[in-house]
Amino acid sequence: MSPSAAHILVLDDDADVVYAATLLLRRHVARVDSLAHPADLPRYLQGAVPDVVLLDFNFAPGQTDGAAGLAALRELRALPQPPAVIALTAYADVALAVEAMKAGACDFLTKPWDNARLLATVDQACTRRADSAPAVPNDEHALMGDAPSMRHLRSLIAHVAPTEANVMVLGENGVGKELVARALHRQSRRAAHPFLALDMGALPEATLESELFGHRKGAFTDARHERAGRFQAASGGTLFLDEIGNLPLPAQAKLLTALERREVTPLGADRAQAIDVRIVSATNLADEALHDPAVFRPDLLFRLNTIVINVPPLRERRGDIPLLLAHYLAHYQRQYGRAPRPLADAALDRLQHHDWPGNVRALRHACERAVILAQGDQYIADDFGLAPHAAPTLAPPAEPASLKLDTLERDAVAAALDQVQGNISRAARLLGVSRAALYRKLDKHGL
Repeated sequence: MSPSAAHILVLDDDADVVYAATLLLRRHVARVDSLAHPADLPRYLQGAVPDVVLLDFNFAPGQTDGAAGLAALRELRALPQPPAVIALTAYADVALAVEAMKAGACDFLTKPWDNARLLATVDQACTRRADSAPAVPNDEHALMGDAPSMRHLRSLIAHVAPTEANVMVLGENGVGKELVARALHRQSRRAAHPFLALDMGALPEATLESELFGHRKGAFTDARHERAGRFQAASGGTLFLDEIGNLPLPAQAKLLTALERREVTPLGADRAQAIDVRIVSATNLADEALHDPAVFRPDLLFRLNTIVINVPPLRERRGDIPLLLAHYLAHYQRQYGRAPRPLADAALDRLQHHDWPGNVRALRHACERAVILAQGDQYIADDFGLAPHAAPTLAPPAEPASLKLDTLERDAVAAALDQVQGNISRAARLLGVSRAALYRKLDKHGL
């Protein structure tokens, strides 16, 4: 889901907070609503379910236990297709952040927030909701498939999850690396504690230490309040460092120090704090790049890849495609209230022979498109929006094909991907778009 198409709900009793969030977000998303109290939530949900909720946790003067917000969070998580929830609190209370993560919040922000951080957090929440929550009710469904590689993957997860070993998940974009990380957490002894996912490629290097380790009030300009870092918020649980290959070398050194010492020092603090987290990381870097010291520190790699799990691309398990198609078509038929229809044999053959450069994520998006747009008695190949097979032809000399907007956009996206060796986060930055927007363009152009 692109953030520009997102529906956001701000649930906070502070009118100034609501105004500030609405003023910022309405320039970037499709719809922003607000409520002043959780008591108004049931009636609101009868008319609309937002994609992302910014949820305050205290609604009475002097209240700091977050009970009202936790109750609202449980109500939201109980919905058939729950929104992504970002916890808001005016208090840098690690315990409350941990409790919110345990109850299902996908991230947290401390008020007053940094605007860039708020937008980045909403962007990531939209992406994660689109990638997992609506179409994948649990990890088993996400990792389904009868190919030998998938049976091996599930077996490896079952063996590794109960240990404390750090795990590095490798694979192309769209194969489900975060879902593997969630399965590891769910089957671990840490399952009752938070699972916190952090896109390392989206973190500005200037704020890396604050985001990971937290900061004290006055530690730097605009640090008006104490803030917990991600290591503290994930205490006792699992910290998933996605797109770890995008981390600049100086930032890698800071992360390595924290992992070696098993402690972090918040910016502006005098003493280090012990950390208790299991690290699961993921990258789509090719093996030669991952082992290139100019790209990734060998000592950090040694700390992260105690266990390496490779997630196979969809083109290497084509026999699972019919099962995945049936699952996602049935899901979207239920979601959109569409009558079931069979898949034409010719369409199935075409879909099984498609290379699926976006892997399972791209297949799921194609199924959603087909359910929405199909008009016949059967699903046909064109319903899925695959790039048509066509013999290459020479354009007439007088036809300025290179000036067509669609062609220019496709060429720009392809060139950016080629330049960064398929790294989605870096390609998105080169193109000046969000990762979610880039995924939509990849789908649009069949890349």
